[in-house]
Amino acid sequence: MKPQVFRSKTAWFLGWVWMAFAAFNGVDLILHGRIPSAMVAGAVLAVLTAAVFVGCLRPGILPQEDGILVRNPLRNVFVPWKAVDNIHVSHAIIIESGDGVVRCWTPQASARERAKAVRRGAVATPAKSSGRYPSSTPQISRSEEAALKAMAGRTHADWVAQQLTEEAEKKSRGPEPARPLTTTWSPTALTALAAALSFVIAALIVA
Repeated sequence: MKPQVFRSKTAWFLGWVWMAFAAFNGVDLILHGRIPSAMVAGAVLAVLTAAVFVGCLRPGILPQEDGILVRNPLRNVFVPWKAVDNIHVSHAIIIESGDGVVRCWTPQASARERAKAVRRGAVATPAKSSGRYPSSTPQISRSEEAALKAMAGRTHADWVAQQLTEEAEKKSRGPEPARPLTTTWSPTALTALAAALSFVIAALIVA
């Protein structure tokens, strides 16, 4: 599997839009703001930016050579390939390993996305015309129909789970014993929250 990060593209895009917005407003507060109102506005901006970072930009699933790194908002969970017992999707991708269960923050399968996948499957098997006149329904090629059928009823989260399952089946072969999963706090997430908290404390002191 090529090095990549599985995440919600929508959340990633909106997260960077917010970062650009926050940077612009931060510069404006530095150049034109007046204390204490600038400190209060800066504290609110810092808290929201930290929340966007840990909730939208940081989360993801990173397949690595020796296992799966799951980045949730505040914690990192590493599951060696040999320790993967099962991967399935409910509203989120769930990785089972021994007695441990890892619920991935992203990508998720929302009800709306699941409904779209079902409709996509209906398009893959269009109704045939039974009259003497040809149907006005747009015709698709065989390759397009095969692709639609392959994704019928499946969301992006389902596809990611399948990719991880196939990779785990390949990498789990061998006599070496499986190592247990490990969970650690994310230094970057804690740093972002600490920075936001420092802005809030400074604003309370100045106000």
